[in-house]
Amino acid sequence: MNKLQKRILVNFAVVTVVTATAVVGMVELKNLVNRSEAMRAMESLGRVVSDYKQKKGSIPPESHVDGIIKSLEGQLRLGNLRYRAQWIAFDSPPDTILAYARKNYRSLFSRPGAIVLRLDGRIEWMDKANFDKLIAGQQTPMELEMAPK
Repeated sequence: MNKLQKRILVNFAVVTVVTATAVVGMVELKNLVNRSEAMRAMESLGRVVSDYKQKKGSIPPESHVDGIIKSLEGQLRLGNLRYRAQWIAFDSPPDTILAYARKNYRSLFSRPGAIVLRLDGRIEWMDKANFDKLIAGQQTPMELEMAPK
């Protein structure tokens, strides 16, 4: 191989590595932005639920939350939100999951999980294993039966 061929091969390898790194970086950035926006949307939902709870003394029904989500459609990046108000009793502990949205990120650094809104208003990200374990302990057999597949 002569000098020119070696230089072409090195340049090709450098361009390939830089391109692959840029693609992976953009996918990770997209996941980061989507997750951040979904967390912000869940915080907005948490404020609405908290305001309703202060005014009425109970959590809002699912129809109220559906109306809010429809009115903000396009602005919220929650995806498939599951609101569990009908399965929560008045004496439920504050760390009960009120709403969640599963996120199935599949990349090098972003892993699947869920954005969780607790009954006390806390919003957090949970990895898939911890979330599945927690929600399994909170769901009733009737809720599991009625959950969409």
